[in-house]
Amino acid sequence: MHVLTVTANEDAPFMTEQMAALEDRGVSFSTVSVAGEVDADTARGPTDYVRTVPRVVREARNGYDLIHAHYGLTAPMALAQVRTPVVLSLWGSDVHGPVAPISRLAAPFCDAVVVMSAEMRDVLGRDCTVIPDGVDLETFRPEPQDGAKASVGWDDDEDACEVLFPYSPARDVKNYPRAERVVTVVDNLLERPVRLRTVSGVDHDAVPDYMNAADALLLTSHSEGSPNSVKEALACNLPVVAVDVGDVRERLAGVDPSYVAANDEELIQGLLAVLERDERSNGRAAAREVSIDRTADRMLEVYERVAGRVIETEAEAEVEVEAETDGENRRTESAAGLE
Repeated sequence: MHVLTVTANEDAPFMTEQMAALEDRGVSFSTVSVAGEVDADTARGPTDYVRTVPRVVREARNGYDLIHAHYGLTAPMALAQVRTPVVLSLWGSDVHGPVAPISRLAAPFCDAVVVMSAEMRDVLGRDCTVIPDGVDLETFRPEPQDGAKASVGWDDDEDACEVLFPYSPARDVKNYPRAERVVTVVDNLLERPVRLRTVSGVDHDAVPDYMNAADALLLTSHSEGSPNSVKEALACNLPVVAVDVGDVRERLAGVDPSYVAANDEELIQGLLAVLERDERSNGRAAAREVSIDRTADRMLEVYERVAGRVIETEAEAEVEVEAETDGENRRTESAAGLE
C-alpha cells in the first residue's frame, strides 16, 4: 500500500513514529508538507496553505492508494483532488481552536476521520475512529533518576523537586502562566525547593531523560486531544498532575500517584501530594494500552478499509464493463444471425 501524507509539520514526532511503524507493516509513504518556514513558536499563514494545493494535486496523480491528511487545515488540500480517497487525522487544536470550523466542514467529505479521543469525537459531532497517538515504549522507559538528572544538568541541587512542563512556554494553548502559578504556591508550601522546568528547544530524542529526571509532570493546557506528553510520562513511570482535558482522565485511570484536577486548587493539592510522596508511578502498565504497535495496527485497519473500498469499487466497475461488453457481443451475434 502506498500512501501520500499531507501535513503541516513533517517533523512531528508522533506522526513520524506512526509512519515508521506502518512501514514495518508494509506501507510506503511519500510526504507533501505545507510550504513556508515554521518552528515550535510560529505557525504558517493562509497563503502557505493555498500555494501548497497545486503540489498536492500534482503528486496525487502518482497512483496512491489513499491520502492521509494530518491536521484540519490540510484536509481541503487533500480534497482538492477528487480521485484518491482521503483519511483525515485531527490533532486536537484543530477541533477545539480557531481551525475547528474548517475541520467540521471538511470531515464529511473524507473517507475516514481519525481523532485522538472520544471527547474530540463528541465535539466534532460525527462518527470517527478513535486512535490515540502511540508511545514508543522502547524510547520512553524508566531509567534511574540520578543518572537522568546528570544527563540534563539538574544535579546541582539534589534536594530540589523538579516539575516538568512538557511544552514551550510560548504556546498559549498550553497555559504556561497557570503552571507557574501552581508551582509558585507549591514551592511556598513544601519544605524542599520546587522548580518548574520546560523542554523548550529540546530534541525529542532527549525528552525521555527529562521525563526520568523529573519528579512530576504538570499539564495545564486549555485544550488537548490525547496529549503525547502524558503517555510518555506514563511510560517512564513519571507521576502526572493534569487538568481534565482530552483523554487525560482515561489515560490516568488507575495510575498512582497521579491526579486529574478541575481548578487551580486541585492542581496545587495534587502536585503537593505527589511531591510529598516522592515515588514513581505505576503508569507503564497503562501506557501499554497506547503503545505505538497497538495504535499502528488500528491505523492500518483504517487504511485497509478505505483502500479496500476503492479496490472493491474498481472491481465492480470492471464487472460492469465486462457485462456491457458481453451484452454488446450478444446483440451483434443476434443481428448477424438475422441477416
